[in-house]
Amino acid sequence: MTAIEIGTPGPPESLRPASRPVPEPAPGEVLIRVAAAGVNRPDVLQRRGAYPPPKGVTDIPGLEVAGEVVRAGSGVTDPAVGARVCALVAGGGYAEYVSAPAVQCLPVPGALSMEEAAALPETFFTVYYNVFMRARLRSGETLLVHGGSSGIGTTAIMLAKAFGARVITTAGSAQKCAACRALGADVAIDYKTEDFVARTQEATGGQGADVILDMVGAEYLARNIAAAAVNGRIAIIGTQGGAKCEIDLRSVMMKRLWVGGSTLRPQTIESKGEIAASLRREVWPLFESKSLRPVIHARFPLREAARAHALMESSAHIGKIVLLA
Repeated sequence: MTAIEIGTPGPPESLRPASRPVPEPAPGEVLIRVAAAGVNRPDVLQRRGAYPPPKGVTDIPGLEVAGEVVRAGSGVTDPAVGARVCALVAGGGYAEYVSAPAVQCLPVPGALSMEEAAALPETFFTVYYNVFMRARLRSGETLLVHGGSSGIGTTAIMLAKAFGARVITTAGSAQKCAACRALGADVAIDYKTEDFVARTQEATGGQGADVILDMVGAEYLARNIAAAAVNGRIAIIGTQGGAKCEIDLRSVMMKRLWVGGSTLRPQTIESKGEIAASLRREVWPLFESKSLRPVIHARFPLREAARAHALMESSAHIGKIVLLA
């Protein structure tokens, strides 16, 4: 099969097509003929040498795919051979075939194309797990999501609105802010020209945001604490703005804040299977009742993965970037 491998870690051009053996599904896994694969920030970090795959996982990048199940490992009855699925994988998505744990597969929602389905797993697993399962966002509460025009951000806006929350988001231009509002964000803040703490407090009548989803990390933590409501919850899913900082813990204590973080890739198959089951039960029906659709900015042939990474690093995109196998 054709797969995209990483030569010497470095710029997008280090991604190159190669011929690799078709993987064999292990017990509990299925083999998927990939129709499309999503491109995500962790793929970029892996390409740079900063996010190696877990032990025993292929060095081929790619964390989410959509396609057809063509073979099932022992013990697998669902999904069946021939099923159209999208799947979260720990690696190997940038290829014509990939093995995936059966419990991490979800049916392609009926109204969506394979390309759209490939844009779901990484962001929907991440957002649902962090915002709803861990930070417990409820209807009527306010979510502040940073990077609202990213794949994570657009997903968070759509899901929070579908579950009845109010959404405040930050983005890096007037165009991106307009795109966030078009998706349903109640307030969009241009973080390059506006103070998101002041705007969040203003938009909430001085109460602050109940839940904050942040991929910036150290650079934003003190300001997130200032923007949070009493009993607020801050979910950290990235460190684009640094991993180390100093904060005044008295603010955390006085506001009774919950500050948590997580990464998805190293979690156990069982844990990811539980997230998948929750998504299938609580979120997948929304694709029909709420007409949810992922935002896709650009599509590239698999062999042009380097171009896809260059676009992601430019931060010019709004929504997801997809590779077509």
